[in-house]
Amino acid sequence: MRFDLTDLRLFIQVVDSGSITHGADRANLALPSASARLRGMEEVIGLPLLERGRRGVEPTPAGLTLLHHARLVLRQIEAMHGELGEFSTAMRSRVTLLANITAMTEFLPEILARFLAANPSLDIDLKSRRSVEIVKAVAAGAADLGICLDSVELGGLQLRTFATERLVLAVPKDDPLAERRGVAFDETVHRDFVGLSPGNPLQDYVSVRTQRDGKPLAYRVRLDSFQGLSKLVEAGVGLAVMPESAAKTCRRTARIDVVRLSDDWASRRLVLICRDFDALPVHARALAAHLSP
Repeated sequence: MRFDLTDLRLFIQVVDSGSITHGADRANLALPSASARLRGMEEVIGLPLLERGRRGVEPTPAGLTLLHHARLVLRQIEAMHGELGEFSTAMRSRVTLLANITAMTEFLPEILARFLAANPSLDIDLKSRRSVEIVKAVAAGAADLGICLDSVELGGLQLRTFATERLVLAVPKDDPLAERRGVAFDETVHRDFVGLSPGNPLQDYVSVRTQRDGKPLAYRVRLDSFQGLSKLVEAGVGLAVMPESAAKTCRRTARIDVVRLSDDWASRRLVLICRDFDALPVHARALAAHLSP
């Protein structure tokens, strides 16, 4: 039974995407070539590896076993590259890092800029995911590291503190609340709000908290960006809940003020997660140490 690395990478991409077409594209293979490789793998094993349905493909029990070992093999290859990279600057390593939207937009750009500049032989495959999805991917070995909220169930994964996300209230410059250093959210529930689109993790978090208290907010409009929200706040359309870092950035281009929320739920901890930090390849261990010194 012999598979090459291209076979294993293709199979992982097909399972992760749930599609032979998308998997072939991610593996940089033509669809006919990818289909032929998958058929060849099933012929070698003598068992189907994928269940093909109207909504895509899913691994069979045999496919799940192959998937597990394929990830192990490729992770070992990456570890080998990392170790050998200590001796040769010509070899490159890659670390897969998943992060929630707040970490991705507000913290990682500056942090990763310093790290990548100091480590020219390392590439980072960075993707944005919801916290729950990040935990599942790291636990399954689909990512080396993840950054998510500590409020999700982490199972047996190891964690280190990454950052604290503080939620604040963005208000117009001439609003009476602008004179306050802090405010309890209950004091504002009678006001109009503007928010992010339904399905946004932060917006869902705020909605759950306010509904739990029996005080759901009235949103006049919802947008997809903090910059867009800040312009609505500036115009007096409504107040907005934002991460403090995002609100301070928006304050540079919009006439808004930032008021801290005093509620306990307005402070959320972001954590760096991994199956085993000590078992990571050299470059991944270095990145983990940089992300959570």
